[in-house]
Amino acid sequence: MAKKVVIIGGGDAGTYTLEAIFKKGAKVLKQFDITLVKKEKGGSSSICAVPFALQGVFSMKEVAEIDPPKTFIDHGIDYRTETEATSIDLENSTVSLSTGEELKYEYLVIATGRKPRVPTIEGTTMEGVYTMSTVEDGEKIEAAMNASKAKNTVVIGGGLIGLQVALAFLKKGLQTTIVVGHLTPLSSMLDPDMGTLVREKLEKEGIKFIFGRNVESIKSDGAKVRSAVVDGAEIPADIVAISRGMLPNSELAKKAGIEIGETGGIVTDQFSHVKKNGKYINNVYALGDCVEVIDAITLRPKLSQYASTALVQAKVVANNMLGISYPLEPSLSPAIATISNYQVGSVGITSAIAERYGIKVISGKKEKPTKARFYPGRKSMAVKLLFDIYTEKLIGAQLISEDIVADRIDGLCNAIRKGMTAKELIRMEKSFDPCVSLHRDVMVDAAEIAAEQFGKTEG
Repeated sequence: MAKKVVIIGGGDAGTYTLEAIFKKGAKVLKQFDITLVKKEKGGSSSICAVPFALQGVFSMKEVAEIDPPKTFIDHGIDYRTETEATSIDLENSTVSLSTGEELKYEYLVIATGRKPRVPTIEGTTMEGVYTMSTVEDGEKIEAAMNASKAKNTVVIGGGLIGLQVALAFLKKGLQTTIVVGHLTPLSSMLDPDMGTLVREKLEKEGIKFIFGRNVESIKSDGAKVRSAVVDGAEIPADIVAISRGMLPNSELAKKAGIEIGETGGIVTDQFSHVKKNGKYINNVYALGDCVEVIDAITLRPKLSQYASTALVQAKVVANNMLGISYPLEPSLSPAIATISNYQVGSVGITSAIAERYGIKVISGKKEKPTKARFYPGRKSMAVKLLFDIYTEKLIGAQLISEDIVADRIDGLCNAIRKGMTAKELIRMEKSFDPCVSLHRDVMVDAAEIAAEQFGKTEG
């Protein structure tokens, strides 16, 4: 008889879990009777693409529903939209729904995702103030920025989503100010010297920044937003977009007695099992933005709210439900983002994280073109590599370029996994063609700069 599986959440994590089971084939799929419940309407969507839809790269409709419910229903999935799981009873293996129904399960998968981090200040709920976490959020912002009266915008937060939304406002011809609590943008993935390159780029395009400050309140004209207050001064704003990061949506799990970690995410083991009363539960899994992971460098809990992380976790869940031991490795969280015509990438830890955990580092930084000097339209790339001062192993990398950085970030991710040192990176053979690369690659140059410093510290 097919085993009953309940998946709570239809975002990336829930969808990837379904896809991981589909890829095992129809014979395996028949082993399960799967019900997926999600609060949102429609099928799977691409949240990461929403800021680019706001920028006009493609329409919001194209990303709002990548796979309609029928796609999953045709696979035999009981796919329920606009249905919320209200409670989990771990003792009786049931999930209660907003419809009043109770679902019995043999396997439970918690993929409840994330929620926006909203500052506790006056005015965050008024008309004209938005968060950027769902397709519905994107649709509301799109309608507001297309309104004829909109002239000024304020973005709270200098992370990836905040910068991408700010660029959408700028492309629409709106005056845009970004208020950043840190001293440079993208502080979670870039050191200040690398973040400064992004800041200078966006300032040239017309975005205004306020660094090292927080919005104190949001004021209205009685009907809708009028301004954001920083250091007592009002910044005009017809639209305010809050983008200060995301929190794990772990309340449902917490209410069920499931252990929540120091990051606010659900605690899981290497097989994605949840924990209650000090014991892991073999038939209950959690994955995606609602869980905390173990960082591969610091070995401390952290959040890794990336689709790429959820994709790996989904494979772990699917295999282990089938009785295949498939453990999850600690996370390096490789990340890339397109900011204007820059590509920004990072993997491993930053200097700030290293300092927080007492890890001493040596860095090598270099900026140079990626192609031969005679190649038309060649672009520059800035690379910063971080190495542990004692082991000399690579523990972090940051790249910025108008050229592609994704392949290099993936390669450096593997280098960190393998424990490569600066000297080993220098000796690594690199492919060469003047149309796509140089004899002396910028990454090798950065590693050489770091290696020279190791030589100075010897003795």
